[in-house]
Amino acid sequence: MTPHPRHGLDEAFQTPVRFSLMAALRGDAEMDFRTLRELLDTSDSALSKAVARLEGLGYVRTTRGYVGNRPRTWVASTAKGRRAFASHLAALRAIAGDYPET
Repeated sequence: MTPHPRHGLDEAFQTPVRFSLMAALRGDAEMDFRTLRELLDTSDSALSKAVARLEGLGYVRTTRGYVGNRPRTWVASTAKGRRAFASHLAALRAIAGDYPET
């Protein structure tokens, strides 16, 4: 018997902010923290916690630097993170099957 596709879900993406963060970091593009916060319509605290959790798992990496005199943090997904997110999405699709959109 084949295991249910839910077993392919990654708990790292179970929160809306972490899921949205990975979806926003498509490919190997890098986004600064402020842009991500605005795009995801979330607080600094919630985004910081999401980034820290995903960074701890090796799913994203952060780079810190300055633009002028202002400190900035950039976030990018890693190859490991992109693979994990793709597997998570595949599990969601398998669970939903051909569920109608309307």
